[in-house]
Amino acid sequence: MDSLLTLSLVICLAIQAVFFAFAASFKTDKVTDLSYSLTFVTVAVTLWLRSTPPFGLPALILAGMVIAWGARLAGYLFVRILHMRRDARFDGIREHFWPFFKFWLFQGLAVWLIMLPVTLWFSAPGPWSLFSAAGVLVWAAGLVIETVADAQKFAHKRTRDARWTSTGLWSVSRHPNYFGELLCWWGVFLFVSGDLAGANWWIGLTGPLAITGVILFLTGVPQLEASAEAKWGSDPAYQRYKATTGLVIPWRR
Repeated sequence: MDSLLTLSLVICLAIQAVFFAFAASFKTDKVTDLSYSLTFVTVAVTLWLRSTPPFGLPALILAGMVIAWGARLAGYLFVRILHMRRDARFDGIREHFWPFFKFWLFQGLAVWLIMLPVTLWFSAPGPWSLFSAAGVLVWAAGLVIETVADAQKFAHKRTRDARWTSTGLWSVSRHPNYFGELLCWWGVFLFVSGDLAGANWWIGLTGPLAITGVILFLTGVPQLEASAEAKWGSDPAYQRYKATTGLVIPWRR
C-alpha cells in the first residue's frame, strides 16, 4: 500500500512540475486545468496497470470511471480556455513565481488526496459487489449532470446575454456542475468503500471530503459567488435568483 501511495504522490507532483515549468516560463494559465485532469488519468492508468490482474472487471471499471471523468473534464476545459484566452483567477498570480508555484503544488497535493480511495483500493482490489454497483450509478448520475451543466453554461456564454446562467440545470442550482462533480467522487468512494477496512476506510474518506472542501470552501463556489456578487449584486433579478435557487444541491423555492 505504501508503495502505491508514494508512487501516486510522485506522479501527481511530477506532472505539476513539468506543466508548471512550461506555464511559468510563458506566464500562461492555459495548461493549468489540462494538467489537473491529466494527472487523475495518469494515476488511474498507472494503478490499473499495476493491479493483479490488471484486466479484472472491478479494476477496469474503477479505472475507467476516473479516466472518463478526467478525459471529459480535460476536453471541456481545454475548449473553454481557448475561447476565454485567459483565466481571470490567475490575474496577478501567473506573473509571480512563488504564488504561481504554490497553486501548482496545492493542485498536485489535492489530486493525490482526492485519489486516496482509488489508490487504497488498488493496493488490495476487491470483487464486484453491491457497493460497486451503487458507486457506478452515483458516479454515472454525477457525470451526466456535470456534462449537461457545463454544456448549458458554455452555450449560454456564447450568446449575447451577458447575465448569469439561469436556464436548464442552472434554474435549480447555481452550481450544478459542482453538484455533478461531487456525485462523481462520492460515487467513487462508494464503489471502493465495501473493500476498505479499518483505518483504510477513514483514510479513503479523505478523498471525497477533500474535493468537497475545495469546491465548497476554497477555490470553487466561494470564488464564483464572490465574482457573481461583484457583477450583479445590485441587480434585483439576480438577488431573486439567489434567493430561490439552490447553491449546489438542486432545489427551487
